[in-house]
Amino acid sequence: MEVIVALLTLILLEVVLGIDNIIFISIVTGRLPVHQQKKGRRIGLLLAMVMRLLLLTVMSWILKLEKELFTVFNTGISGKDLILIGGGLFLLYKSASEIYHKMEGEAGDTSKEIKVTGFRSAIGQILVLDLVFSVDSIITAVGMVDELWVMYVAVIVSVGIMLFAAEPVSNFVNRHPAFKMLALSFLLLIGFALIGEGIGLHIPKGYIYFSMAFALLVDLFQMRMNRPRKATSVQTREHYLPGEAEKVKGGL
Repeated sequence: MEVIVALLTLILLEVVLGIDNIIFISIVTGRLPVHQQKKGRRIGLLLAMVMRLLLLTVMSWILKLEKELFTVFNTGISGKDLILIGGGLFLLYKSASEIYHKMEGEAGDTSKEIKVTGFRSAIGQILVLDLVFSVDSIITAVGMVDELWVMYVAVIVSVGIMLFAAEPVSNFVNRHPAFKMLALSFLLLIGFALIGEGIGLHIPKGYIYFSMAFALLVDLFQMRMNRPRKATSVQTREHYLPGEAEKVKGGL
């Protein structure tokens, strides 16, 4: 049962956190000729899936490095521990800086710099950004589950959802920014758990799943109770210009 809960939770997190990836791909391909846009979007998301699967394979091999390298305050540190601590710090930095950006940053700070001259240029940009987006996605997966097959299934299913339901998922998350902030808060929790694991402080993953499920349930109840409201009280700042967000529409 715990594996099923972990799988469903990870799929949900991967989808919500992948919205920025969808929007970036939509903006880049939106600057291509119309007949190339759909092909570019599909290739971009398939590249994202391949990148994640490759990183998972590499990460699973690195996490087998159990040999102790040095000792800090009577605690042995192995190659695996260094990866977990580094990954945890990365998630803490990424989620904290993303929360700051969405509340106080400048809208469109990333999309202003996007320039596409051709199909190969677009795919090249997407490939580089897929790598960046994949890092926190994979670290999140490692922090949540122990079984490699669960990570593979979560990645494949989440990319499949983004491939065929990009528009409704993106519109839903944009209409309810609390889900995005909640997902980023989960990353803070997972980052702390990874650091704890790296220094020998094991936090049972059941506690993490319960915290996430409870917070998500509260959010869903509040969303249902506030359904009559048509506008959100908070407008978050995104990494794309307001007008360009419309390019997500039109499907993949």
